[in-house]
Amino acid sequence: MADLFAVEDEARMGDSPLADRLRPKTLDEVIGQRHLLGPDGTLRRMIASGRLGSLILWGPPGTGKTTIARLLADAVGYRFKQISAVFSGVADLKKVFEEARFERLSGHKTLLFVDEIHRFNRAQQDGFLPVMEDGTVVLVGATTENPSFELNAALLSRAQVLRLNSFAPDELEQMAQRAEALLGEALPLDAEARAGLFELADGDGRAMLGLVEEVFAATKPDEVLDKAGLLTVVQRRAPIYDKKQDGHYNLISALHKTVRGSDPDAALYYLARMLVAGEDPLFLARRLIRMASEDIGMADPQALPLAIAARDAYEMLGSPEGELALAQVTVYLATAPKSNAVYTAFAAAMDVAKSSGSPMPPMTILNAPTKLMKGQGYGSGYVYDHDTPEGFSGQEYFPEKLGRQEFYQPVDRGFEREVRKRLDYFNRLRAQKSSEPE
Repeated sequence: MADLFAVEDEARMGDSPLADRLRPKTLDEVIGQRHLLGPDGTLRRMIASGRLGSLILWGPPGTGKTTIARLLADAVGYRFKQISAVFSGVADLKKVFEEARFERLSGHKTLLFVDEIHRFNRAQQDGFLPVMEDGTVVLVGATTENPSFELNAALLSRAQVLRLNSFAPDELEQMAQRAEALLGEALPLDAEARAGLFELADGDGRAMLGLVEEVFAATKPDEVLDKAGLLTVVQRRAPIYDKKQDGHYNLISALHKTVRGSDPDAALYYLARMLVAGEDPLFLARRLIRMASEDIGMADPQALPLAIAARDAYEMLGSPEGELALAQVTVYLATAPKSNAVYTAFAAAMDVAKSSGSPMPPMTILNAPTKLMKGQGYGSGYVYDHDTPEGFSGQEYFPEKLGRQEFYQPVDRGFEREVRKRLDYFNRLRAQKSSEPE
């Protein structure tokens, strides 16, 4: 009878996905994550101490979060309990906590693994705090999203966040070799196609093993595929990108900083990354308009109208033709002279406006539409700038209570070099006129 059950288990295992059949049995078998599992890794040190604290495992899909959590429980002798935040609610959590309390009375500690923990709302996350504090469970949460944005500060203060990395090509090669050893045959791919397989996996080990299964299922005996042949039998994975989450913010940050850093090639790469991933081109157009104003400003006054024109061109042409306009303005912005002088000046002016109350502007520059206002001095002494030889009166326009302020400091780059010369000229005239007798 025991042999019959063993045969049945083996048959079921043969039907399970390759990723399940290759799942490591010990932490020593885990590929990658050496910063956590190497001899001096964080998790190795925890295990050596004999005490496991609550953890948040943060990393892309297919990097071994579930496997590591299960093997950690085995390594320290904890009972392993797994739930998913997608399918679980408050009632499920209460049941798990009661089971853990009961097991604790028998001397059994529980490691509670919560997959996609970021899916729980704030109130549900707060529900973990008492059982973490009294030792009912050791919580190991897994998330693909940035914990700083998705998890309560109180929960984060009670757990250590560990970052898991995508698998490098050499680590995916190790997985592929294990798959070949298990299946008893080599992947029917030439060297270029084999490297292409790892590119398609995009650092996701589970996805790579799924692609391996696709390749074996789709090829004929003695057939060896080149890279073009590989692409005909497997589906190209969509890039890891969530338009409302971490991938979105990471790539738009990269695009902005490469434009600011005057690297048109890198800027085009990140623009293309986002377009390939399905980002709304008009979102990108709006961000390019912002870059033109924030990072280039008066160093090249044409940057802003050109960015607006690129948005208008996309709205008129649509994809894919309109995307070329976005690419063109991306290169223009990246190669334009940079200045944030207007951005800085406006921020400084806003600070003063918020903190200085409501001082009255000088009477000289106030309109006097009524006799009463004229009688009170509104507009008195105003000099029409066009009536002066220089076209510049040099009058003081700041409120007397506030005094003269200097917000805008042009840089010595691009068009702002000329602006600096103009301001220096106006400042000299102002000083000269202020010293003249009335």
